[in-house]
Amino acid sequence: MSRLILFNKPYGVLSQFTDRGAESARATLSDFIRLPGVYPAGRLDRDSEGLLLLTDNGRFQARIADPRFKMAKTYFVQVEGAVGEAALDRLRQGVELKDGVTRPAEAEVVGAPPLWPRDPPIRFRKSVPDCWLSLTIREGRNRQVRRMTAAVGHPTLRLVRWRIGDWTVEGMAPGAWREAALA
Repeated sequence: MSRLILFNKPYGVLSQFTDRGAESARATLSDFIRLPGVYPAGRLDRDSEGLLLLTDNGRFQARIADPRFKMAKTYFVQVEGAVGEAALDRLRQGVELKDGVTRPAEAEVVGAPPLWPRDPPIRFRKSVPDCWLSLTIREGRNRQVRRMTAAVGHPTLRLVRWRIGDWTVEGMAPGAWREAALA
């Protein structure tokens, strides 16, 4: 039977089991997960947090990671500035990036989500407001969410992947993992 692992990746951890070529050792998945034969299904940048799925099923791994399958991924994104309807509409229609226009996203302003404190904390600036977005995308370009929010004038301060398909990180502490059923 195939395995599916839900992992709440902390900030600063690489989405791989080894850190090749680094002069100083950085945290990797092997610091948290010691299960043979499972591999990440997709990636989450070192400076991003939240849900990372791991599996030993190659077909399932491809289904999660390949944009052709359009699996929904929902992020909570803390951004600089107060996001207005014009910026939300651009996100909802697709944003022009250097590598082409993104697929339309589901985007809305939300209250601060029930997240764990980040270590290190986000720098607070009295003169620059911030707000939270819920952003759902169905593709996975390199640093896509960060590039999308920057393109509409709101650089990302904190990025947490909350959901992939039907799986969520809700109730999991950073660094925690659990097994789940394959859909």
